[in-house]
Amino acid sequence: MAVQVTTLSNGLRVVTDTMTSVETVAVGIWVAAGTRHETADINGISHLLEHMAFKGTARRTAQAIAEEMDNVGGQLNAYTSRDHTAYYAKVLKEDLALAVDILSDILLNSTMDGEELAREQHVVVQEINQADDTPDDIIFDHFQAAAFPDQPMGWPVLGREDIVRSVTPKRLRSYMGANYAADNMVVSASGAVDHDAFVALVERAFATLPRTSAVSEVAGRYAGGDTRQARDLEQMHIVLGFNGVAHSDPDFYNLGALSTLLGEGMSSRLFQEIREKRGLAYSVFSNAQSFSDAGVFSIYIGTGQDDVGKLVPVLRDEIKKAVENVREDEVKRARAQIKAGLLMSLESPGSRCAQSARQIMVYGRPLTTAEIIAKVEGVNAAGITRVARRIFSGPTTLAALGDKKSLDGLSALRAPL
Repeated sequence: MAVQVTTLSNGLRVVTDTMTSVETVAVGIWVAAGTRHETADINGISHLLEHMAFKGTARRTAQAIAEEMDNVGGQLNAYTSRDHTAYYAKVLKEDLALAVDILSDILLNSTMDGEELAREQHVVVQEINQADDTPDDIIFDHFQAAAFPDQPMGWPVLGREDIVRSVTPKRLRSYMGANYAADNMVVSASGAVDHDAFVALVERAFATLPRTSAVSEVAGRYAGGDTRQARDLEQMHIVLGFNGVAHSDPDFYNLGALSTLLGEGMSSRLFQEIREKRGLAYSVFSNAQSFSDAGVFSIYIGTGQDDVGKLVPVLRDEIKKAVENVREDEVKRARAQIKAGLLMSLESPGSRCAQSARQIMVYGRPLTTAEIIAKVEGVNAAGITRVARRIFSGPTTLAALGDKKSLDGLSALRAPL
């Protein structure tokens, strides 16, 4: 069996996915600590901590961390999401021990130096400002805040400038100590890796890791809402959304198929009708995002200010059609696209490493390719129609950036179908 899981004596879960045909290894540490685990006074601390982990340890300076990885041609990176933070590396198989040593060092021995923190706070503020200057990026933060109002699930991953600048080294260490513990983490590796040898490496590297976390997770409660901001832009940026489904929901795969046929790919309904036939947008797509206890379905469109009046009825009509009629050829195409995406991802050690870690965090175990494909094969027109009726009949969320006059013309998108 290629995928193996071992739980260490301290509760840390270790998973490997061996690929005999490659010479590289992707290795990473996934921590169930993201934006939804923050409190209002420290929103953005998960992301700031991710930055600071690379800024020096008791054994290595920030420059040494970068040079040691570059010396072996490896790659080291991290990202923060609303429900987790991940730190990962990609190296040649002979450099796996070094990758594990660096990853464990930055998570167990980071110094959180005050001068480094001040510099990195300034960098993160620049990142916040850059996102705010990018309308097709920041619109999704506005959308998330409207869909999940007054709760951590709706807060921005990057945080706000005033809060980011207020974080102290002591606060970073406190947050890290509460959340970065064995019961809240998964170590994953994929590629040219031997499971038993890797487990031994991880066991030595993380011997001092605290056993139990003090995670505080607020349940996601989709409510829906309307946020429109006037900006002097050439285009109108629109996200229309609906309540989605959690990972464990029986309609999880049906909603994925609905998103595929409605707005993913060049053959999707929205792409064909809005872009190809009518030329009303350059960018149009849909997305189904799921969490452990909630989900959200969204449609993004970037259109000309003068085209809003034409776009609104077309978009509403396509949503109505998805509720009323799903063709069998579309179902087959959606299943094929989902399966192809899954199987193509299996050719990448990085994708497999992340997949194994996320599955353990979400489901408590890695899923086999066969059982995922069986779920995809079980998708049918009736199931897609059912989930379409379910989500499109609920509360809507509208987020938009653009000319004030054009913003007023979007109200019809929130009307019942």
